[in-house]
This record gives sequence, structure tokens and C-alpha cells, in this order.
Amino acid sequence: MTEAILKDTKSRMIKAEQAYVRELGNIRAGRANPSLLNRVHVDYYGAPTPLNQLAQISVPEPRVLLITPFDKTALGEIEKAINQADLGIPPANDGNVIRMIVPALTEERRKEVAKQVGKEAENAKISVRNIRRDAIDSIKKDEELTKDDVHFYEEEVQKLTNASVAAIDKLSAEKEKEILEG
Repeated sequence: MTEAILKDTKSRMIKAEQAYVRELGNIRAGRANPSLLNRVHVDYYGAPTPLNQLAQISVPEPRVLLITPFDKTALGEIEKAINQADLGIPPANDGNVIRMIVPALTEERRKEVAKQVGKEAENAKISVRNIRRDAIDSIKKDEELTKDDVHFYEEEVQKLTNASVAAIDKLSAEKEKEILEG
């Protein structure tokens, strides 16, 4: 049973890290990144469809996103969905493709965005610590375990927690560096 708890704990911590990576993808760093459009859903024949299923999204230049729809008739709907997503980047439709030029960040804005990365990292670490608490509570409830076993499994959970927090810190440092260097 305790092995299952460890396996579940590791799985949940990995999911918390992945959620943090998705959050980082939504933070604009002054560079074009296709993940900026992950939240955009287009009303395509009455069904909300993720943009990346309707168009190829590429980065021909460091600050330009190029959206090439597979179906040219969806161009207007794609443009409308991007505007409604309120990304702060106006789409430019030339009839064939949509270009989005990501504005360069000012020094002040870079610092604000770096702080936002730090906040998101702290939220991710809180999630990981909550997962650790749940796992340790589950281990302590297992009446078949000796005190030594409980101590051993608590240490294993702490090792998982430390690894997860280190991964989050590494991701955070990389994103902050990307933002501050521009």
C-alpha cells in the first residue's frame, strides 16, 4: 500500500510541475512562442476547437507568430478568437495568414513579468507541499507500519518533494533569465 502511495505522490508532483510549465507558457517573455496561443479556441462549425488543430503556428522571426490555417475559410473566425482571448497582441490578417508581432518588453515590464514567474513558482511549490502533506498523512494512517517504516516512507516522500521543488526552481530560473535578457 505504501508503495502505491509513493507512486501516486510522484505522479501528482509531476502533474504539478507540468501545470507550472503550462503556466510559464502563458507568460509573455517578449519573444514569440506558439504556447501563447494554447488557450485560444475557435468556433469552428459550431464547436470550440483549439487553434493548433485548425492552423499551423510557426515562429519565422524571434518576435513574430505566423498562423497559417489549414482551411482558409476559418481565417475570420481564428482572428476573432484571438481578439477575444485578450492576449494583448493584435492579430494582422492579410487574407492568407495571420501575423502577430510580440512587442518588446520594457525593463520595468520585464521585472514585473519576472515577479509573476516567481509567484507562479511559489504556487507550484505550495501544490507540491500539499501533495507531500497528503502522502505523509496517508502513511501515518497505515497501522501495519512500524515507526521505522513510517520514518523511512516519510523520508522517501521528502526526497520526491525535494526533487520536484528543484525542478520547479530550475524552470523558474530559466524563464526569469529568458525574460530579463529579452
